[in-house]
Amino acid sequence: MQKRFFTLAILALLAISMQAKVRLPHIIGDNMILQQNTEARLWGWDKPGQKVSVTVSWNQQVYSTKADKDGRWLVKVPTPAASYHPLSITFDDGEKTTIKNVLSGEVWVCAGQSNMEMPVRGFGNCPVEGYNDEVINARQYRGIHYVKIPSVMSMKPLDDANCEWCEIGPETVSEASATGYFFAQVVNRALDIPVGLIMANKGGTRVESWLTRENLTKYTNEPLDTMEIVRGHEWDYHRQLVWGNGTFNPILNYTVKGIIFYQGCSNVGDPGDQYSERLALLVNQWRSQFGLGEIPFYFVEIAPYHYDNVNADNGARLREQQYLAAQRIPNSALVCTNDLAYPYESTQIHPAQKRPVGQRLAYLALNQTYGMKNVWCKSPSFKDMKIVGDTIHIHLNDDYGSINRFEGIEGFEVAGPDHVFYPAKATHFWQPGGGYWDETIQIVCPEVKEPVALRYCFKNFQLGNLKNGAGLPLFPFRTDKW
Repeated sequence: MQKRFFTLAILALLAISMQAKVRLPHIIGDNMILQQNTEARLWGWDKPGQKVSVTVSWNQQVYSTKADKDGRWLVKVPTPAASYHPLSITFDDGEKTTIKNVLSGEVWVCAGQSNMEMPVRGFGNCPVEGYNDEVINARQYRGIHYVKIPSVMSMKPLDDANCEWCEIGPETVSEASATGYFFAQVVNRALDIPVGLIMANKGGTRVESWLTRENLTKYTNEPLDTMEIVRGHEWDYHRQLVWGNGTFNPILNYTVKGIIFYQGCSNVGDPGDQYSERLALLVNQWRSQFGLGEIPFYFVEIAPYHYDNVNADNGARLREQQYLAAQRIPNSALVCTNDLAYPYESTQIHPAQKRPVGQRLAYLALNQTYGMKNVWCKSPSFKDMKIVGDTIHIHLNDDYGSINRFEGIEGFEVAGPDHVFYPAKATHFWQPGGGYWDETIQIVCPEVKEPVALRYCFKNFQLGNLKNGAGLPLFPFRTDKW
């Protein structure tokens, strides 16, 4: 009996000892990348009132705090300039825990639905172009590390996620977000610094999937009772609230540079301006939750896809809402993808060309966040038009002084008073000393003698070929409000 009591006492003491040791969230661990030149937040749990000391290898300073009544603690540590030199951090509450192979660099969140989640290896029957090359060349990018947050639903915000940081290499590259990884490649090469990617996303999610209970209550009519949420959506990935709570909330203490975002397919069909309003709401929410100011938000236009009818425009209207959101959200920009689906991919919701998507996001970051103004990053967009007789003349914004072709331009349609659109012929038009007419794109349609409206690739699946001097495609648009 005494022996049994002694054994139980030892186990109890061990349990107390284990509870006393500092506990870190999984996202703080070996191979992590810290945001450079800032005050990075480090946090965890311990016994209430327990003193926790944090020692960082780059300056040997000790930063101390105490766990609050709930056992939570957080410290901020100044981080060094970006470097490939491995660092370490030691946490000590009487028992030491050290994490190693930490780098200082640039940290970006990869958020959204399946086209952001889609790994370098692709999905089933959804390949990513160039997979083998990425495996073979992965050793060139050891400065890129990533952590994949498990896709978890929760009715309440979670503080931790079962994850670990991975260093890019032939054995690990296949599981990285393809869009995120190609973004990181360009930033890594251009700035010659480490890049960390936090992949917090879930395929099929709506924008409402990531909003908090408070925002859903205040700004939407989405039900928030558990059973109503379940009954309201046959597919769990469409459910509101739960993905933000389970998959995004665990990263909100982490100090990051910005967010790249690819989402929207599951919101196709939303009425009016609802999507642009709710996306702006989500960005404000995330910026507030991170507490890092107006961090950059760069996002991706949904790719051409049939949505059951290639000639319908419900997908085009969602793209229009994304373009509007880019005007509404400060320190944001949108990547155009109208040219990044092959003609045979009309029924492929996950187009294979992910490298250009990531590259275009990186061009935005390099120009607008990192000050590399010689990197041309904007797609052209519709500026204005004049109608003279049966001919429409238009100007574009952000053409960088040129367009990619004078003839054979595809994607324009013209309608007259009957609101029926017909394919139109577009060519470059130049008239010396002609004022407005000096240089325009001229559009005519034999079937429409009195044009009143113009559209460019304003269908679910329609591929245009007009690009600017940077080789970036023209944003789809319409001049009508029909």
